[in-house]
Amino acid sequence: MEVETHMSRKSTKEIVAFVLAGGGSLGAVQVGMLKALLADKITPDLIVGASVGALNGVYAAGETGIAGIVRLERIWRSLRRPMVFPFSPLLAVLAFAGLSNHLVSPRPLRRLIEAELPFQRLEDTLIPCLIAATDVLDGTMVVLDSGSAVDAVLASSAIPAVFPPKTVDGRPLMDGGVSNNTPVAAAIKAGASRIVVLPTGIACAASSQPRTAMGMALNAINLLVMRQLVDDIERYSDQAEIITIPPLCPLTVTPYDFSQTAMLIDRAEADTRKWLKTHGLHGNQVPRELQPHNHKSPMESFESVINRQKQGSVP
Repeated sequence: MEVETHMSRKSTKEIVAFVLAGGGSLGAVQVGMLKALLADKITPDLIVGASVGALNGVYAAGETGIAGIVRLERIWRSLRRPMVFPFSPLLAVLAFAGLSNHLVSPRPLRRLIEAELPFQRLEDTLIPCLIAATDVLDGTMVVLDSGSAVDAVLASSAIPAVFPPKTVDGRPLMDGGVSNNTPVAAAIKAGASRIVVLPTGIACAASSQPRTAMGMALNAINLLVMRQLVDDIERYSDQAEIITIPPLCPLTVTPYDFSQTAMLIDRAEADTRKWLKTHGLHGNQVPRELQPHNHKSPMESFESVINRQKQGSVP
């Protein structure tokens, strides 16, 4: 692996990796986190991403400083669901009839990535970047660090049954969140000694299950990724310092809802700035927001929780 060789040359220096998890439309949260980190002059030597974290990761790795994040933020603030998940009655019928293995064409997402990405190959990023995907045939994690950046992102984001698998170097690949391992393991294997995890979080205040097949698939992948992330933080805490930025909580936005990306970016930036000022990058603990939990009253509204949070009465 080219990145491992590159990192080995930096063995005398602490290697800091940003690890970006998946989470559908909740990937907007990572944009706010990245803005807050860069504002505090916290930068990575390596970026590792899976699923929507792969998309965010390649943009963050492609340009130094805030430039890549500005580009990424512009994309997210204008993003709408049809730009990522355009519904096709024909594909739905073909999938139902067993004549197709996916519900959504990846072409709109490919066009979106190609139109904005300032480079073509992963090895051309200014910050080394690893993309985690999953082998469709044996379920193992496949780490991509060279070749077409667009193909790598499409492979890592290929949610089963939603998008078709993407073949890279002869291997059919799907969403990185399906693997038994998460990108934390890839960062450690590449030599990272300090890992900053940027989760997307889960809709902890959701009161009902997703109503569509696509929404259910995204929700399931998101829950899987978050649970794997918690397991890996605990599993690898003795091999590297792992700091996890707390995701937004309470959160009612689902991974299929692209109507509130601007709010997610702004909230995540404000919360991360406050967290950095209060706690800094310390500790290997799993944030409470990633653990199963309940708010004081299961019937209280999202607005009332937010108001109490602003007043400092919600931790």
